[in-house]
Amino acid sequence: MRKVFQEELKLVHDDLVEIARLVAVALDKAVDSFQNTDVDLAQEVIAEDARIDFRQTALDERAIDILALQGPVASDLRTIVGSLRMSASLERMGDLARHIAQLTRLRYPENAVPAPLARTFERMAELDKTMIEDVAQLLETHDLTLVAKIQGTNAEIDDLHAGVFRAIADASWNGSPALAVDAALASRYFERFADHGVSVARKVSYLVTGEWDGDMTSN
Repeated sequence: MRKVFQEELKLVHDDLVEIARLVAVALDKAVDSFQNTDVDLAQEVIAEDARIDFRQTALDERAIDILALQGPVASDLRTIVGSLRMSASLERMGDLARHIAQLTRLRYPENAVPAPLARTFERMAELDKTMIEDVAQLLETHDLTLVAKIQGTNAEIDDLHAGVFRAIADASWNGSPALAVDAALASRYFERFADHGVSVARKVSYLVTGEWDGDMTSN
């Protein structure tokens, strides 16, 4: 019975890693569509989000079955409950990649990236791509050295996000109101994507160490 239980836990673990990999693919495509005004690729991201949703639902159902049938305690219970919360964060990251693609589709054939902020958004995208790859690796290996890296990436994204809002609020901004809204929305999507990545990282840290990060409840 214990062997079956451990196999079920491994399946939950593998599902989390697979969802993170799907999110990484979604973000990569969403960024490509956003930067290159590729409406077909944007539509692909939007359609494929259902696959991430399906995988999250399947993982959650598996985890709930384990709770009901196996009655896990201590670290095993922590693993199952943590997995449910992490799957929700990963699903939300997939939604945010979809939102970026939807913004591309909304503004087509115009480019949703404000020209004065193109480099800022390019950097935010690079950092989010790095983050989801690190999150996937952290989920797979439980290498806690990645937690600090993920948090550092998030701090840089937060700075860039604040810079976007300063730029569109500055008297020198000469873009249209619609362009300002696009910039604010896109920046928020990239920033929230990173926040959810940090949330996953903190929960992995808790699963491994049994200790709560002081800011854990904020995500």
